[in-house]
Amino acid sequence: MSKQLSRSLIKKLDFFKAMPDAALDAALEIAQVCRLADGEAAFHQGEPATQFFVLLHGHLKVVQVTPEGEQVVVRYVNPGDVFGIARAMQRSHYPATTVAVQESIALAWPSAEWDEFISGNPLFAVNALQTVGQRLQDAHSRIRELSTEEVEQRVARAIVRLTDESGEKTDEGILINFPITRQDIAEMTGTTLHTVSRLLSAWKERGLVSSGRKRIVVLDVNELIRLAEGAHPIKTPG
Repeated sequence: MSKQLSRSLIKKLDFFKAMPDAALDAALEIAQVCRLADGEAAFHQGEPATQFFVLLHGHLKVVQVTPEGEQVVVRYVNPGDVFGIARAMQRSHYPATTVAVQESIALAWPSAEWDEFISGNPLFAVNALQTVGQRLQDAHSRIRELSTEEVEQRVARAIVRLTDESGEKTDEGILINFPITRQDIAEMTGTTLHTVSRLLSAWKERGLVSSGRKRIVVLDVNELIRLAEGAHPIKTPG
């Protein structure tokens, strides 16, 4: 990947769009291209946080293992997102594992450069602060959902959130445009594979979704939003 091509790729991203070309070139001089195969980790939970990244292409999932050994899908990383920013949260080690769910390309910088990015680029600093704040807010929302919402509402809310972030309009409906399994949804919503399968089957019968192997298409987004808001619960065994 040439420097000029890389500059054009990151110049349009929110984190970098206000940086002068000279600053972009200086940043790219120390960047490494990181190519991840499907299933390959950019880093693992508990490892020293030696790098931070921006995703250029593909999708990643952020997975955390709790002290009880339960695996939780924390969020998905979309093109343009900055990730691995443990340094911004004053952490020396990565709090979660980040894994590619399809072939992906990212740029990586040494974590030691984070402070230079922040001090030399005010808009980058503002975007970084907003990102950290949004992730904290999302975490609080997830905790509230797990403690107060029925499982159908949580699953509907998770799928609506994914279509908002990564939905692609097709002739069939709104496709979540990266591979996602029912197990992934279960790990996002604190429920079981069995329950997610039952819900998706019930929703399929009602014409709300279509799903296959690692594929979900929302056919009736308005009804799914109503379910996410707690309306019309479907009785689900288990």
